[in-house]
Amino acid sequence: MSEQKNKKEKVEQEIEKEATEELNIVEEEMEAHNEQVEIELTENEKRLLELEEKLAVSEDRYLRLQADFENVKKRNIAERAATQKYRSQTIAEELLPALDAFQKALDTQSDSEQMEALLTGMKMVYSQIKVALEKEGIEEIPALGEQFDPNFHQAVMQDSDDSKESNEITMELQKGYKLKDRVIRPSMVKVNQ
Repeated sequence: MSEQKNKKEKVEQEIEKEATEELNIVEEEMEAHNEQVEIELTENEKRLLELEEKLAVSEDRYLRLQADFENVKKRNIAERAATQKYRSQTIAEELLPALDAFQKALDTQSDSEQMEALLTGMKMVYSQIKVALEKEGIEEIPALGEQFDPNFHQAVMQDSDDSKESNEITMELQKGYKLKDRVIRPSMVKVNQ
């Protein structure tokens, strides 16, 4: 019996040894598989981080482009509004010398009836031109008796009249004009000291 028992124990030991070896092989295979899975996860995590970074850069670029587009759009609207608002400036600048010539002609004195009739016709044309310019927002800059303002007046002479205030405009040599809030031509004036 003891021989059988010994055989049985040997068989059991061999079975246990084989089972332990197989268990070791399975554990090694599991560890290798887990390492492979971890490597794949690490690579996927890296790829995911790269994609997230690219997405953030793309979103930033998109937001900047959108902001640039909005700025260009606003600038374009402002430029169109300014162009519309000041569209009459060029024609006004071209007409101002003609208005000056009209004014000089109207300031002449005449005793002749024919000349008076001609001056009356010129006054009518002059007033029509002024009305048309006023409809476009072009108006004269007030000067005579006003305080000198370098934004609207250009001093070309000085006066020393004690009856007038200092910096008061005593004579207008050439009319100034503005279009809405923009000076087209400053008034040329004589200013008291």
